[in-house]
Amino acid sequence: MSMMERILAAEKQCEAIFRRADETEAENTRKVLNAMRENALAQRHFAPTTGYGYGDTGRDVLEKVFARVFRTDAAIVRPQIVSGTHALTICLFGLLKPGERLLSVTGKPYDTLDAVIGLSGEVPGSLRERGVAYGQLELDEAGSIDLPAVRRDLAQNSQTRVIAVQRSRGYTARRSLMPRDILPLAEFLKSEYPDVVLMVDNCYGEFVCAQEPSQYGADICVGSLIKNPGGGLAPTGGYIAGREDLIERIGFRLTAPGIGREVGSYAGGYLPFFQGLFVAPHVVAQAVKTAVLAAAVLEGLGVEVSPLAGEERSDLIQALTLGSPERLIAFCQGIQAASPVDSAALPEPWDMPGYRHPIIMAAGTFISGASIELSADAPMREPYTVYLQGGLTYCHGKLALLNTLESMRRKGLL
Repeated sequence: MSMMERILAAEKQCEAIFRRADETEAENTRKVLNAMRENALAQRHFAPTTGYGYGDTGRDVLEKVFARVFRTDAAIVRPQIVSGTHALTICLFGLLKPGERLLSVTGKPYDTLDAVIGLSGEVPGSLRERGVAYGQLELDEAGSIDLPAVRRDLAQNSQTRVIAVQRSRGYTARRSLMPRDILPLAEFLKSEYPDVVLMVDNCYGEFVCAQEPSQYGADICVGSLIKNPGGGLAPTGGYIAGREDLIERIGFRLTAPGIGREVGSYAGGYLPFFQGLFVAPHVVAQAVKTAVLAAAVLEGLGVEVSPLAGEERSDLIQALTLGSPERLIAFCQGIQAASPVDSAALPEPWDMPGYRHPIIMAAGTFISGASIELSADAPMREPYTVYLQGGLTYCHGKLALLNTLESMRRKGLL
């Protein structure tokens, strides 16, 4: 069977799943549209600003729109936030004081937070250097937050101030969490530990489901604008959405105590941020369909995939366990070669800052490093699992997958 025949057969198999993605897109588009209408978004809000940015109505309306979309009191949405890791760092340093403790309840966080927390030794400026303690709990055997373990941990560690949940799997084999999965933890904290803040790393998850973690009790949700909520149009930035009192504290870390969210200009103008958010539900649905197709086709070729094509999804990430460094590198190089930008580049593993293992990344993207656009990356370690995500259009995802698999077959790797 040719690769095209396999892809067409997989498409037929996935028709009902694709329809569900379309339904989620419709619900999320309605949510974003209503938020923009309720906040009277107008042409004047696209205008650039300079200097301190006092009275920057574009910035202020953008933050109000995000808060409405996420059903929170307030939000910080800024081009000056350079990545999801940066957004998380602002939150952690804004919420945690010396002598307090951070508890991760979804295992070890994403690799780039190692230095932030202080897990990679004495890194200048880390939470550890600041005197913030760290604890970690694994998910239970079912892949859920281990609430009994959380209860025991909090009883023994009264200095715990922030509980962190990472929605996406990162570079691990665990399942990604659905927004509703945090509800039991949120209800427990509100009842017994109301002073403990529940923070969710929402990267890769926005608009994949019809609800967000903030609608299930998360106090703070954090993400990057060059992932899902930027819709492939936002050129940079990140967001933090949550309770007003917490957003105020975090705002003082964003700029300076006593100044907070009142300042911050952007000479580039806010049009791509608003427009990116508006198309984000559609773009995310395209990326979800690309991931589903990849799962169906690769599983048919004997590759271990997670999640399976028909499984409920919480994020964009499709894990494909290829079993050898040669196949992993060939897959990433195939995705790069099928990209609209830098298709002639040849990805190779390298020691990327913030990661423990050499990383290979394929990202022929219009926005540099934007993982809402079709990309694939992996740490060079057994069992050589590549993480495929993104896709501005399903058609591109389909063509890239076809070209990649045909290339691997010609090399004798499939």
